[in-house]
Amino acid sequence: MGFFARLLNRPGTGADKQLAWLHRSWAELDTRGENYAALDDAALTAEAARIFDTGDRREQLLSYVALAREAAERALGERPYRSQVIGLVGLLEGNVIEMFTGEGKTLVGAIAAAGYALQGRRVHVVSVNDYLAERDSAWMEPLFDLLGVEVGAISASDSEEARRETYRREVVYASVTEVGFDVLRDRFALDDAHIRVGDRDVVLVDEADSVLIDEARVPLVLAGSSTLEDANEEMAALVETLSPGTHYRVSDDRRAVSLTDEGIEEVEQRLEVDLFGEDSDVLAAVNLALYAKALVHRDVDYLVVDGRIKLISESRGRIADLQRWPDGLQAAVEAKEKLQTTESGEILDQMTVEELIHGYTTVCGMTGTALAVGDDLREFYELEIVPVEPNEKVVRVDEPDRLYTYQESKERAIVEEVVTAHATGRPILIGTRSVAESESLAERLRARGIECAVLNAKDESAEAEIISHAGESGAVTVSTQMAGRGTDIRLDEDAAAAGGLLVIGAGRYPSSRLDDQLRGRAGRQGDPGSSVFFTSLEDELMTRVPEAQRFKEEGDETGFIASKRAAQLVEHAQRMSEGENTAVHRDTWRFNQLMSRQREVVLRRRAAVRTENEGLAEVQEGLGDRWAEIVDAVGEDTAAEAVRDLLLFEVDQRWVEHLAFLNDLREGIHLRTLAREKPHEAFNTESIRAFHTFWDDVLASAVEVAKDAEFTAGGIDLPAHGLKRPSSTWTYLTTDSTFGSDIESFVKRVGRSVNG
Repeated sequence: MGFFARLLNRPGTGADKQLAWLHRSWAELDTRGENYAALDDAALTAEAARIFDTGDRREQLLSYVALAREAAERALGERPYRSQVIGLVGLLEGNVIEMFTGEGKTLVGAIAAAGYALQGRRVHVVSVNDYLAERDSAWMEPLFDLLGVEVGAISASDSEEARRETYRREVVYASVTEVGFDVLRDRFALDDAHIRVGDRDVVLVDEADSVLIDEARVPLVLAGSSTLEDANEEMAALVETLSPGTHYRVSDDRRAVSLTDEGIEEVEQRLEVDLFGEDSDVLAAVNLALYAKALVHRDVDYLVVDGRIKLISESRGRIADLQRWPDGLQAAVEAKEKLQTTESGEILDQMTVEELIHGYTTVCGMTGTALAVGDDLREFYELEIVPVEPNEKVVRVDEPDRLYTYQESKERAIVEEVVTAHATGRPILIGTRSVAESESLAERLRARGIECAVLNAKDESAEAEIISHAGESGAVTVSTQMAGRGTDIRLDEDAAAAGGLLVIGAGRYPSSRLDDQLRGRAGRQGDPGSSVFFTSLEDELMTRVPEAQRFKEEGDETGFIASKRAAQLVEHAQRMSEGENTAVHRDTWRFNQLMSRQREVVLRRRAAVRTENEGLAEVQEGLGDRWAEIVDAVGEDTAAEAVRDLLLFEVDQRWVEHLAFLNDLREGIHLRTLAREKPHEAFNTESIRAFHTFWDDVLASAVEVAKDAEFTAGGIDLPAHGLKRPSSTWTYLTTDSTFGSDIESFVKRVGRSVNG
């Protein structure tokens, strides 16, 4: 079968079949391309500006693809091949495209973004970090210039004015967090001139499965009035002396920890308290410290960098910039590490990444692993997948998993595999699940005389250098998931002749997509290569399946387990993990939907206050004769402006209070199941009831302040009446704040008893 025939008969996707007309139109595409090749650059730019003005949709797309291929070749020396054309049209039709490593997604995304811009749309190309946004924008700028499209990039270091200027361009590259934080800041703008992002039209998501699924529930937070959270160093020191199994017990799934009877007695004697009597707040502090000690691990869950806790992203293996745990746990870990506590503050507003994306009119994206989350993308975003076959056939060999009894036996087996393959001259990439594991394996390899490069969250500065040499003959690279997504490892001639890149996975990830991303480093563009995963029964993933632990008795002298049933349990554990994540995602979205709708109502009301004097008449009526006195004193325009500022403050303050109420409500809503209520329905009922009086409360508060306030030519001195906005705001990401989230529910439950 030919390329298009294979693609268009691939089962289970749907969206790709809508592109069958491209196969029939390929000759016409080439003919139009020849016509555009005859134009000079100025004429090509002029043609791009009017290419979407006439003809039906398919005619427009055909002409644009032909013109864009010519423009890419002139500007970048790269002419999109057939599979890239499929991906391009898939993006322009509002889908997620699946393209393998090395297939040129960056170019495809840029041409698609320009195509939307030439239709009069505003486009945000969002990625997972600032580096990629700035790199791709600069790399693709010559193409955008030739097509007559303005492009720019946002970075964390940009000034206010620079951000506003960049957002005014037709195509903006930025990390998803930077856009999200700017949207939150816009939420409190007092004047249109201060708004950064404005309307969200088209978003093109790079690494779409990571952003739309893995990070969908991550809350972006805008906070103010910062304070320091108290870290209980005494409790941290105490729990360090407690013994596992004797004084405390960790659950089989390693998600909960609790004191034993002996542990309770030990703590009560040491502290001279009654943990279940009048000193219940002490129990809460002990539990937090115990959670930090037993379930949160340095070099696995976090690093200590320059005296600060830095969380590690599980899906990317990198430092999760700006991310933190809920305040109670954050302080407990800082106490454990004997660090100064970081600032905490009142949450002014928050939204999940998923809510941010839903704020766009059109969503599309690209990734190497979309089909595995096709159902999730349809459920949560109503997106379809266009799978794009690679330009060159993938010849990589994926070997069956190898299962071992213990972590120790697994690491020994990995080292032996590396020693054997290294002798042949093959380059080797070892993907690990944590910083600690990467360093342990590197130490073992060096002890066997094998030099290796280590790439993990401790030092990202050498990433480009390490990756540039990872495909050379004899190179051995040990990396966390940093090398599993977005990296392009190119083989030298000797490496290809030796059999290509060998990818070794030191354990399965919670998601099969992360495994596939790691495998995908080998076999790019028809290169030879192979992959194999080593797993142990001590891996965190396998602790989810108690049945698997009985196979420890079946390991041979090296620890290898040959049982097919045991091997099947590895896949089973991964499916369980993926199912749990989808269930949590679904719960999170159900809770956030109502909050999102209420936020939209508040934002519309707030905009009306700013631009249409919404609420002014009600305040005037509430003031009665007092309003006439104010107007006589300062004039109607000044009085109206002062009331406008007062109403904006009250709207913002009332939303902060409502948000706090919703978060508190959500903490304990699962207890409604004891009363045979459905938590989501109960949450909606309570939140709607609380929100019902939102605007009335705003008006009432504004009237009360205005009755006693002194109006001057400068308006109302709001701070004099205790109405102070934060002197500064700051942003961060918290961990998944979701119904049933282990850390969040535990910390909030404990925190409530501490504060009570």
